[in-house]
Amino acid sequence: MTDREATVTEAMPLTPGRTALMVIDMQNAFLDPEGSCARLGLDHTALRRAIPGVQRLIAAAREAGVPIVYTRFVYRDDYRDGGIVTNQILPALRENRALAAGTRDIEIIDELAPADGDIVIDKNRPGAFHGTPLASCLDGLDADSLIVCGVTTNVCVETTTREAMQHDYRVWVVADATAEFEDDRHTVALKGLGWMFASIVELRDALAAIPGLGQTQPRD
Repeated sequence: MTDREATVTEAMPLTPGRTALMVIDMQNAFLDPEGSCARLGLDHTALRRAIPGVQRLIAAAREAGVPIVYTRFVYRDDYRDGGIVTNQILPALRENRALAAGTRDIEIIDELAPADGDIVIDKNRPGAFHGTPLASCLDGLDADSLIVCGVTTNVCVETTTREAMQHDYRVWVVADATAEFEDDRHTVALKGLGWMFASIVELRDALAAIPGLGQTQPRD
């Protein structure tokens, strides 16, 4: 299935002046050849396919005045917050110092670095709403709509999108500005999200919509 086949026929409307761009986990850990995913033998090059689209979305959002919210996957240096993932499911994360606070691994890649005024949310679980101030920050932006991009499609993008729907946000997931280690998991994640949780759109459609979604005045 292509990204075009995964795209819903008509995307739900996003609210002008109340839409935020969410950039999920575009970190050195996942995207850099010296990051922890590469050290673990995972194909980080597959994830890098998302970078050009995310770059264009960020540029368009900045020009239009659409707020940008970045997320970062970060564990404590001692991994006491890692839970079942670092202790049992993927202990190699801990053994390879993956996503440890204070390391280069957790930083957003240089090409997509946050600017002053952008919001950065650190999380220690796939979902960006779980145990974080994300909902409060979105309330402060008066946001009711989200455009989601980033990595990985089947884990943090999907989990965050499902959470967002359950908070009653209107969500677009940009198919060609997300990526997964394996193509089939990328496709299945988009298909599942498009059934009930989000509108799956292409980059060109998101870029065409963004100029009309910006805030006309600063929010208090």
